[in-house]
Amino acid sequence: MPPAKSGIADYSAVLVEHLRHGAEVDAVTAARPGFDAGAYTAVVYQIGNNGYHDYVYEAALAHPGIVVLHESNLHHLVTDLTIRREDWDGYVAACGYDGGPDALAFAERVRRLEVGPDYDGVPMLRRLLERAKAVVVHSRAVEGDVRRAGFTGPVARIPHGAWLPDGDRMGFRDRLGLDEMTPLIGVFGFLKPYKRIAESLRAMRRLVRVRPDAKMILCGEAHPDFAVAALIRGMGLEENVRMMGYVPIEDFTGYISACDIVLNLRFPTVGESSGTLLRALGLGRAVVVSNVGSFAEYPDAICLKVPVDASEDDTLFEYLNLLVTRPAVGRAMGERARRWVAEECNWDRVAVMYRDFAVAVMDGRDWVNLELVTSAVEYEETPVESVVDMPVMTEVPAQVTPQYLLGWAARDAESTSYAETHITRLERTLNITPPGGPEDRVLEMGAYMQMTPALRWKLGYGEVRGCYYGAAGQVDHREVTSASGEVFRCEVDLFDAEKDAFPYPDGHFATVLCCELLEHLPTDPMFMMAEINRVLKPGGHVVLTTPNVASTRALRAILDGYHPGFFPAYIRPMEPGAEVEARHAREYTPREMHTLLVDSGFAVERLETGEFLDKPRPEERWIGHMLERYQLPKHLRGDGIYAVGKKTGPVSKRYPAWLYAGGE
Repeated sequence: MPPAKSGIADYSAVLVEHLRHGAEVDAVTAARPGFDAGAYTAVVYQIGNNGYHDYVYEAALAHPGIVVLHESNLHHLVTDLTIRREDWDGYVAACGYDGGPDALAFAERVRRLEVGPDYDGVPMLRRLLERAKAVVVHSRAVEGDVRRAGFTGPVARIPHGAWLPDGDRMGFRDRLGLDEMTPLIGVFGFLKPYKRIAESLRAMRRLVRVRPDAKMILCGEAHPDFAVAALIRGMGLEENVRMMGYVPIEDFTGYISACDIVLNLRFPTVGESSGTLLRALGLGRAVVVSNVGSFAEYPDAICLKVPVDASEDDTLFEYLNLLVTRPAVGRAMGERARRWVAEECNWDRVAVMYRDFAVAVMDGRDWVNLELVTSAVEYEETPVESVVDMPVMTEVPAQVTPQYLLGWAARDAESTSYAETHITRLERTLNITPPGGPEDRVLEMGAYMQMTPALRWKLGYGEVRGCYYGAAGQVDHREVTSASGEVFRCEVDLFDAEKDAFPYPDGHFATVLCCELLEHLPTDPMFMMAEINRVLKPGGHVVLTTPNVASTRALRAILDGYHPGFFPAYIRPMEPGAEVEARHAREYTPREMHTLLVDSGFAVERLETGEFLDKPRPEERWIGHMLERYQLPKHLRGDGIYAVGKKTGPVSKRYPAWLYAGGE
């Protein structure tokens, strides 16, 4: 576990966090080696091929459980367990047990220091696999190696979980002294020969002949037996290539985000999955990989693949030249990659697969590998509009039309004017709201009777309730008539959504609409979110809409020297006793809306932006050009945020630090 300088440590820490959403989990580390294996439904061993995992390997032999193989070769690990402890007899015996007489004879030569260990030829898997109850792998390549090694028990192929980090691209470019247009290529992780460092430098030498401004960074610890600095000097690349050494994970991620292209080459390979590669894909970088092992299994639409034959140098150069001279190609590939990671490799999905597999092993049931949700072809053909921990949107057939809504607003001039101004928002909100049935209840907060009738007559809810700000305990009876003569009646409860307990029992509603209300709350929005969670049944939905303070309109306002808020004005004092509309206390970004839902116990099923009233705005096109030049996200820039969350549990953070000073 962290702070160990290991990709598997980072992986394990995040996995444990997500496993705890649906299971009781203890993390056993070297600092706490003793545990009662019989006390658990399953014991899961994260095994990597280095000395960090010596106690894990020994525990897996002593207490059989589910072994997670991050690669299909453990020879370096066994060397640490034997030779580094001066246990030559143990090393020789392990080689013979795993590889037979030839491996035994070769190990004797290693003992005599005539040759080095046969790291590639003897995988050292047999002893561990004979004890394992089940095995988890990340790729078909390792699954095949496990079966060829003789394991006949259950094997689950679970994707390597992926990070979807934020990256300060321009901030880290500034650290490097680079502007937004300089081509930057990155190589990340331990600088070992099998990562094709020499090949990458040779391709870079050819690239700078056609693009002298191109730069490369090598970010990671140098191998003591691999003179990378001498290679750089020998190729005359001192002005174009910089060695960064080891950097903390925050900077590591930042430097990936600064790059236009990330090289993640491996040969030879033992099926290892690369956390660095998944970080790069999650950051939307254009990635080039070796066409071998697990890397060959990634969809062609999200990365370029280099063969490891005589054409390797030429192909690598051509790919770099393509991505540098046609940056739009790399950006499109990076957007597809980020979307793929968000859908296929998100940690919640990974954790569910771990839990399901563990229970299947305990019950003696077969477990079927889940295939990828979507194919590479779909990623190639589908335009990318939403990314990063933001769910991919699917179109919902329209249920409510503008004409229908305007028919209910025709009762007076004020209602008609409001509906005409907000008609795009009203229509869109209803068309993303999950429909109900006769047995379902729905609550519309801040009910103006603009959308409320449609919840009954178009979406099918058996009981429609409204609520509004006012003295707690008071109930108003509302009745509206449409232009066609339809009558709708509804009870509207009055209370303060930030202070008063909602006057409904737990789990009472199937759906709650909270539309254009969140931005008005001045003191404690999480109180309202907690109450919405409480009154929703398990699996119930909340529909949230609110202005987007990160919209194209807001960006233009800031750059032109104006306030970015959609409605930042104070309300002019009115006559005593007159009702005053609440001003906007805080406006939100789409990312904040996602976080708000997650902290409030909801899975985000839908998150998108759009306009309050569709109309052309050509005066804002230059903002899009600027975002594209600086490779900043252009998606989710509409004036309004539209979100749908599904209740998955209780509130997880009552006072999140991103929203409250002194929060958790």
